[in-house]
Amino acid sequence: MSTPSRPIPPRAIVLLSGGLDSATTLAIARDAGFDCYCLSLDYGQRHRVELDAAARVAQSLGASAHRVLHLALSDFGGSALTDESIAVPVDGVQSGIPVTYVPARNTIMLSLALAWAEVLGSRDIYVGVNAVDYSGYPDCRPEYIAAFESMANLATKAGVEGAKLGIHAPLIKLSKADIIRRGKALGVDYGITVSCYQADEHGRACGVCDSCRLRREGFAAAGVDDPTPYAGRPGA
Repeated sequence: MSTPSRPIPPRAIVLLSGGLDSATTLAIARDAGFDCYCLSLDYGQRHRVELDAAARVAQSLGASAHRVLHLALSDFGGSALTDESIAVPVDGVQSGIPVTYVPARNTIMLSLALAWAEVLGSRDIYVGVNAVDYSGYPDCRPEYIAAFESMANLATKAGVEGAKLGIHAPLIKLSKADIIRRGKALGVDYGITVSCYQADEHGRACGVCDSCRLRREGFAAAGVDDPTPYAGRPGA
């Protein structure tokens, strides 16, 4: 008697930076039953060590594939993350759009994810943007995600032929503490992630950039021990 074959899980593209938010997003996509294909971008960021973290996270959370595309946005500059002449802010989270905003980064990454989704026959793209305690980036807002999804369904063969594409941003309305609690419940090892904008070659965080401050405050608010390795005293 033959054994019934298991249904093939649907595929999802997950944008994976190697940080806390994207690791949680991958765990959420996996928990939703998706076969996850992770995409990272080496764009000339000063914290390239995050790509090593992305590889660790993809393996830890059982991704079916992890690809790193190389696109030197550093050739354009315009951000403290891609231009060494622009200092990363370390005096606390400021209002407005900070100098760590990388022009069009999320649009570029979502477009690349969209291309891979079409090739794989995937109708779902996951991205870990957050609009609650984010650092002021315009491409992390709900209206941006909705607009990109609308564009994706107008601009692709799959969308035109009726295979509706969905852009999922499951963290977009969560606080950092809520994100951490959700990730812990799903088995995310935050000790292997890197969020710092200027982490050293060993992945140790500076403790004073916007990303470090938001991450550290999130662990404190969640009542979870912070596993982040710091190069110096956090907040010094």
